[in-house]
Amino acid sequence: MSEKIVLYYFNGRGKMESVRWLLAAAGVQFEEVFLTKREDYEKLVNDGVLMFQQVPLVEIDGMQLVQTKAILNYVAGKYNLYGKDLKERAMIDMYSEGVSDVMDMIIFSLVTPPEEKKKQLSNIEQKAKDRLLPVFEKRLASSQFLVGNRLSRADVHLLEVTLMLQEMFPAVLSGFPKVQAFQEKMKALPTISKFLQPGSARKPPPDEAYVKTVKEVLSHIFK
Repeated sequence: MSEKIVLYYFNGRGKMESVRWLLAAAGVQFEEVFLTKREDYEKLVNDGVLMFQQVPLVEIDGMQLVQTKAILNYVAGKYNLYGKDLKERAMIDMYSEGVSDVMDMIIFSLVTPPEEKKKQLSNIEQKAKDRLLPVFEKRLASSQFLVGNRLSRADVHLLEVTLMLQEMFPAVLSGFPKVQAFQEKMKALPTISKFLQPGSARKPPPDEAYVKTVKEVLSHIFK
């Protein structure tokens, strides 16, 4: 198996984008193999590398990791983005899971039926303003980082989700000055600044072509 880190997913955000963000923040290079047709997915299944017949899949350190949380935890632990002890890890997990709740809503909105789309977007914006962002605004009023005194995966995930929210609702951060300041500070970090530049592995907002590819590759789910 290759010693390089290889990501197997679609050429779009989805569940893999947070993995890309974390590796990029750590300054780690990786390669990508994109699933573009049903046969690509079936080959991974037949080769026995998808434990639960699901992607994302990440090859790293001689392992074939699946399940997004397991992948993120491993990457964070390997590259010192997971706190200094169990108590810090618990806090990082809580913040990260809070972000993940909204991130999942955004991802699933892509396949929401048109007649339900407006309501789903309203739910996302309301949850962000009422439940997600106030937590981070309060925390960032007294700390440079979300947990401890150094960068963690929670910080990276927060930057990712706030940028996604702004794409959907441009004024969503208007009432959260501490989150805005945090965002600017994070964007200035060299590794993250590089990831935000054109030509990086960061994926653009999903379009209809991306959704069509996902549905075709995972046709057993979208019947």
